[in-house]
Amino acid sequence: MALFSINPTKTKAWEELQLHFNEVHTMDVRKLFQEDVNRFENLSIRTNHLLFDFSKNRITNDTLSKLVALAKETGVEDAIQKYFSGDPINATENRAVLHTALRTPKGEQIKLGNKNIINDVHAARVKIKKFVREIISGARTGFTNKKITDVVNIGIGGSDLGPRFVTNALAFYKNHLNVHFISNIDPDYIQDLLVTLNPETTLFVVVSKTFTTDETISNASFCRTWFLQKGCILDIEKHFVAVSHNKKEAESFGIASENIFPMWDWVGGRYSLWSAVGLSIALAIGYKNFELLLEGAHEMDIHFKTQPLEQNIPIVTALLSIWYNNFYETETEAVIPYSQYLERLPAFLQQLSMESNGKSVDRNGNAVTYQTGNVIWGDCGTNSQHAFFQLIHQGTKLIPIDFIGFINPLHESLAQQYAKLTVNMFAQADALLTGKTKDQLKDADQNGLQAPHKIFEGNKPSSIFLFEKLCPKTIGILLAMYEHKTFVQGVIWNIYSFDQFGVELGKQRFKEIFENNSINTSKSSLYFTNQILNFYLKNKK
Repeated sequence: MALFSINPTKTKAWEELQLHFNEVHTMDVRKLFQEDVNRFENLSIRTNHLLFDFSKNRITNDTLSKLVALAKETGVEDAIQKYFSGDPINATENRAVLHTALRTPKGEQIKLGNKNIINDVHAARVKIKKFVREIISGARTGFTNKKITDVVNIGIGGSDLGPRFVTNALAFYKNHLNVHFISNIDPDYIQDLLVTLNPETTLFVVVSKTFTTDETISNASFCRTWFLQKGCILDIEKHFVAVSHNKKEAESFGIASENIFPMWDWVGGRYSLWSAVGLSIALAIGYKNFELLLEGAHEMDIHFKTQPLEQNIPIVTALLSIWYNNFYETETEAVIPYSQYLERLPAFLQQLSMESNGKSVDRNGNAVTYQTGNVIWGDCGTNSQHAFFQLIHQGTKLIPIDFIGFINPLHESLAQQYAKLTVNMFAQADALLTGKTKDQLKDADQNGLQAPHKIFEGNKPSSIFLFEKLCPKTIGILLAMYEHKTFVQGVIWNIYSFDQFGVELGKQRFKEIFENNSINTSKSSLYFTNQILNFYLKNKK
């Protein structure tokens, strides 16, 4: 069954939220803390591995109640049930959305038609486990019987961003294999990477659901040509594996049937790292750690399925985003992880959120009359404090922030130094909220020229996600939380979050131009584009 469809702005809950916003939008969160000594306890949620503190946001308990009413009236509870049970909620492509099945334990049942797909999921896991252990142990070698030392993941979009982020985030847990990523169709970069590699000891993992994605197949072909300078066609089976739904195309490329790992049409690319798309993750950190990643995600799945809406972390985070995006009209959100290992998190979340919810047509096919989606951006703390935090503290834009931190360091001996990192996060959240008035300036500054420039308005919203330690399980929890948040936003906005037709138009125009070696002026109204492209075509060597 399809998702329930209703224009959120026509609901009673939205009307009440708008009236409430008109009354409280100038609320001062500092005063709310003074009036309610239990505000932190009331506006925070704890699980076994996570403390979510949203008490510094511009909300009251009444705001939260009204946002929860919006979630109920727009059918979030029913949507969650359909999301996990295999209903074809990706209606524009007539597909189920079951990336959660990829981390479901063996022995459970999720049926598509008459087939229990959990059996397929765990059969694929067995194949991944065997392959990963053979590569890591050296039992599986290259064409000259040398052990594999380097792995190159070739993919783009979800076939790159997820594996790349997790591999980087869990670099502390890596083994002897060096994992590299090729996504951009940039031959200069690829050539410079290949120069550092030995074809006798390099494994290529080609990840493409259709095995027709131009960037991925072009890059894979480039690498195959490089490999064949030393090896022969028969050696490809020892150095190239594929993760794809299109076995025929992968075989045509030259990859042996037994070296093709499955992808399913009920998993979108940006949700696929939990499948064989995560093969490079498992190779980098070992299969046991890959399992722990899946366990963490499943733990968040259970939380999302079972907790009441007001105590449900993905739901509350989604409601906060809607509160700011649709009522405060903030448009953007910053994600600031206080770990250098999580440097690629904003890029991963950009695809997850912006490709999912960057839609302007509702589930009835009508143009929406309200804002959907959020612009996601960010960087690591403390780097970001010395860059764009100036705008957040004293600029004219209201920017809600997700701070992500860890209590304990990976190296126990560095606890004192590590405390500087985490306390910086707390300090920024506090400074954004409290600000600084003219009265708080030093006497010498109060009447000087600099005084107005040293005042901080404060009352800036932020949330803190605090984990005990950076490990595979907590990364699984974190990513699953953001997946479910994205889903809930799409449900409330009455849009389809699991197609991505907006990716296609530029690819179609590329094909028209590149294959014809010229631009078809009858199809383009951009005179400047025509002129600059024709200049390029005449002058390229």
